[in-house]
Amino acid sequence: MNTEPLLAQEPALASFYAERRAQTFPILTPEQIARLTPLGSKIAVHQGQILAEPGERHRQLFVVLSGSIEVVRPTLEGEQLIVVVTPGGFTGEMSTLRGVSSLGRARVREDGELLAIPDDNLRTVVQTDAALSEIFMRAFILRRVALVTSKQGDVALIGSHRSAGTLRIQQFLSRNAYPHTYIDVDTDTTVQALLDRFHVTVDDIPVAICRGQVMKNPSNAQLAESLGMNPRIDCKRVRDVVVIGAGPAGLAAAVYAASEGLNVLVLETSAPGGQAGSSSRIENYLGFPTGITGQALAGRAMVQAQKFGAEVAIANTALRLRCDPKPFEIELGDDHIVRGRAIVIASGVEYRKLELQNLERFQGVGIYYAATFVEAQLCKDEEVIIVGGGNSAGQAAVFLATHCKHVHLLVRATGLAESMSRYLIRRIEDTPNITLRTCTEITALTGDSHLEQVQWFCSTDNQSETRPIRHIFLMTGAVPNTRWLEGCVALDDKGFVRTCLDLRPDDLTSCEWPLSRPPYMFETSVPRIFAVGDVRCGSVKRVAAAVGEGSTCIQLVHRALAE
Repeated sequence: MNTEPLLAQEPALASFYAERRAQTFPILTPEQIARLTPLGSKIAVHQGQILAEPGERHRQLFVVLSGSIEVVRPTLEGEQLIVVVTPGGFTGEMSTLRGVSSLGRARVREDGELLAIPDDNLRTVVQTDAALSEIFMRAFILRRVALVTSKQGDVALIGSHRSAGTLRIQQFLSRNAYPHTYIDVDTDTTVQALLDRFHVTVDDIPVAICRGQVMKNPSNAQLAESLGMNPRIDCKRVRDVVVIGAGPAGLAAAVYAASEGLNVLVLETSAPGGQAGSSSRIENYLGFPTGITGQALAGRAMVQAQKFGAEVAIANTALRLRCDPKPFEIELGDDHIVRGRAIVIASGVEYRKLELQNLERFQGVGIYYAATFVEAQLCKDEEVIIVGGGNSAGQAAVFLATHCKHVHLLVRATGLAESMSRYLIRRIEDTPNITLRTCTEITALTGDSHLEQVQWFCSTDNQSETRPIRHIFLMTGAVPNTRWLEGCVALDDKGFVRTCLDLRPDDLTSCEWPLSRPPYMFETSVPRIFAVGDVRCGSVKRVAAAVGEGSTCIQLVHRALAE
């Protein structure tokens, strides 16, 4: 076993280890331990005793009173020491608070005494004791950041940068802040020994290996289940509020609902943040003058929601909303149904797909709908195309310009002023390796197993041009994720959810609105079903607006539930 702590081993983490160690692994004072003592039990432990194993749920948090604990992480090469917890220190990270699977093994290093605090009592602490809450939450977040940054974990992903399935899994693990090791069959010289060891071939990739289990091209849902990424969902339990979607609007609704005592379940198809979660940097969101990545903003919001007791279930897609039964019912996969007295629809939108031959063929191998660090590594030092004139496209252009040889920004309009924030337009104008191509559309894609050439047409000069460009980022238009709502609530002709003043009289008549009052703000054609964020008809497509809608609607949910 490597006995040097992980944070000290990794060169990329050396400065982090030196500067943030006191916050990542703080030492509690005797007075703070005394405040925790009534919430736990003191236990005597002995050298070699296992306190927690990878994959275990609902573990206790251990405060070391005497002796020491070593936290290690099993890898394909054996155990790797993460940290030695000494008197006054404590175990745990974000998975402890969420009640989901552990990422490491905790073992007694020296005989001593521990204070064992159940996870339910830990949640009480972070909700009621401001000082201890800050210590625990900061430590948990920083510990997860360190594990992710190390690019190692109990999941080993064997794949190829030429594989769409590999990219999907990388995106899923990265955006959900799940530590993992990536081995590329095209560049890693030791990969054959690993393939032989687990009896798989190159034809099987992507392959995910975790705790002895080998999964060939697993779905996101299969990965989430195998890794224990979610709390166990009690389908018999009726929630006060079920939020569909963990974008900015949905997470804001979850934070405010849970903090005000409502029982909340959040269902998310992919990862926290929605479209905003894939933004490389948001610079006009209030309170972050230097900007913040969409993933970081979403991650903080998700931690807040869980701190207040909201359950968040990742890779759980709402297939259908049943409006007639009370409480409402939401169909999930595997014939599971969850129930809620109120529903908040925050399922957002997805980028519009271009009407191009071969588009689906190049999905993930030349065609992308997000521009994060994962995608940037695929096109490093190459030319790329971004299609779209909104803020997401502008943020992607500026970000990719720092990684790529050249960025071509294609828009059908004559300029960007009507669709993009001025600060991004100026940034694009000042970046020499970004070329804005107005009145331009892609007309053809060619290639074999990967996109190889792109043809575009400019209506200004009626000229077509073919370029050997292998990467296109599509960020144009907005298609609402409302297919699962058809027949339940009123939608407009584009599929967006009608609410409040956007509801027509015949919308209420056809849905048989049963109340004497009109719908509340953000309420749909069915009482106690609300819609917020980009999925709502007439919404402002900005993160701040979505957060405002999500938080505001909870006051109206309270009112509707009280009727």
